[in-house]
Amino acid sequence: MERKKVFILLGHPDRSTKSGKYADIYEKGAREAGHEIRRINIGELNFDPLLHKGYKEIQELEPDLVRVQEAFTWADHIAIFYPNWWCTMPAILKGMFDRMFLPGFAFKFNKEKDYAWEKLLSGRSARVVITALAHPLYIRFKFGDCTNEISKAILGFSGIDPVRVKILGPCHKVTEKTKKEWEEEIYEYGVKAI
Repeated sequence: MERKKVFILLGHPDRSTKSGKYADIYEKGAREAGHEIRRINIGELNFDPLLHKGYKEIQELEPDLVRVQEAFTWADHIAIFYPNWWCTMPAILKGMFDRMFLPGFAFKFNKEKDYAWEKLLSGRSARVVITALAHPLYIRFKFGDCTNEISKAILGFSGIDPVRVKILGPCHKVTEKTKKEWEEEIYEYGVKAI
């Protein structure tokens, strides 16, 4: 099996959560398979998630955001774990992407052609694991696809492909058998770095 450089990003601000648990399980599988690992827990970073002037002025990146950028460019594969809050990611995670997925890092617009850009993070794959309180089919039926933002508009826009998404839910009403199956599945994702 090909050994990969795997960047694991816990997008929940609290590590002691289901998202943190699944990130730990994924990391264990990846380490035991011999992949090279870097991990960042967003709750341990120090940065301002607000774009105070929108994109009129680019705010200087804090050292922790530079470290996250370096992990993205270093990696062959990125694994991101976060909870579904209001059918999207936690605000701090979205703020991190707002601040650091900038022209020159994640993409470069083609000024000659409308709707054309260079995808600067091509050559990488991603796994996104989202924990939810509702069943994934219910979420999709009632609210639509809550994964387009991360899979297509952020990671896909920058060239990361494929982006595989797994929604685990309902996390609060799951049997021990299903919990074990989920844990085994996430562990295998880590082993295969997928």
